[in-house]
Amino acid sequence: MTEENLQRPPAEIRYADELARLRETDKGNRPPGWWLSLEAARRFIVGDERQGIRRKFVGDPSLIDRALVSLATSRGLLLVGEPGTAKSLLSELIAAAVSGTSTLTIQGGAATTEDQIKYSWNYALLVSEGPSPRSLVPAPMLRGMEEGKIVRFEEITRCPLEVQDSLLSLLSERVVAIPELGDANGMVFARQGFNVIATANTRDRGVNEMSAALKRRFNFETVFPIADFATELDLVEAEARGLLESSGVTVPPRRDVLEVLVATFRELRAGMTADGGSMDRLSAVMSTAETVSVAHAVGLRGWFLRGEAGTAADIVACLAGTAAKDDAEDLARLRRYLEQQAPRRRGEQWKALHDARHLLPG
Repeated sequence: MTEENLQRPPAEIRYADELARLRETDKGNRPPGWWLSLEAARRFIVGDERQGIRRKFVGDPSLIDRALVSLATSRGLLLVGEPGTAKSLLSELIAAAVSGTSTLTIQGGAATTEDQIKYSWNYALLVSEGPSPRSLVPAPMLRGMEEGKIVRFEEITRCPLEVQDSLLSLLSERVVAIPELGDANGMVFARQGFNVIATANTRDRGVNEMSAALKRRFNFETVFPIADFATELDLVEAEARGLLESSGVTVPPRRDVLEVLVATFRELRAGMTADGGSMDRLSAVMSTAETVSVAHAVGLRGWFLRGEAGTAADIVACLAGTAAKDDAEDLARLRRYLEQQAPRRRGEQWKALHDARHLLPG
């Protein structure tokens, strides 16, 4: 697999050069089955200017330390937090650093079955030959155990409880039983390096609450939103620039437009203006990930409709799809923000944001 023509290559392809450089120079002690030492894996995620390693996750470096140590034990790692706080990105980066691959992934949901977690069968071969290793179709968890790799389980709390609890023996005993084979192949034992990184967002807690027994198999780590405005702005600019380049846009996003966008998202997310005044808070998720998505849309709209970088007026046109997801009242709240809060701010782009409020639907 190469990066060419892929919309979103996995981390081990996007950062293949960095991973190779770290692996060549890695002199640290590696836990059994690990691709990199803990110290090298940490540098891959938080960056190292001396080696030309880019910073890929904006957050508390001590969180990375705790996460890596958890994975070096016999307990899984569960990343929890608000939607859009880069839990999935962090799990992908850790898996790429620890195992050299991040693609052993299970996407949790109401339709997820135990077959999609452990294994299923090639039914044509099963009928013609009976149960055999050849007719077995391993799912990510079985492959991770056989190969000694990290398995990522996205949105674990969206799975039915009985599906979640199918992980219990797997995480405690480190073995999968395949009773249909009934011979030496009927027990698959995990190799060194195997572990599980799961994610769950706090807005989904209670959808399918994890059992106490399953919680005991995980160490919990909370991923918080970015607190600093300048840090979030830099991240949004870097991510939006990369997305726009991959979409064929040859002009970079405007910094002044992104400043307005990030400030708008932060205030709508917190229900508080930059000067401490209270305002309506949107019920929709106004995360950094959503900010990047809107920044990408603003750039595309400006380039493909007018041949230029997007403006604050494009922000208004692109915000409606983000705001009107959970509650119809969010559009009214957004309109009030544009009418009441935007005029209080100085600058050409804030004026454009206010003047473009008519672009909101309804």
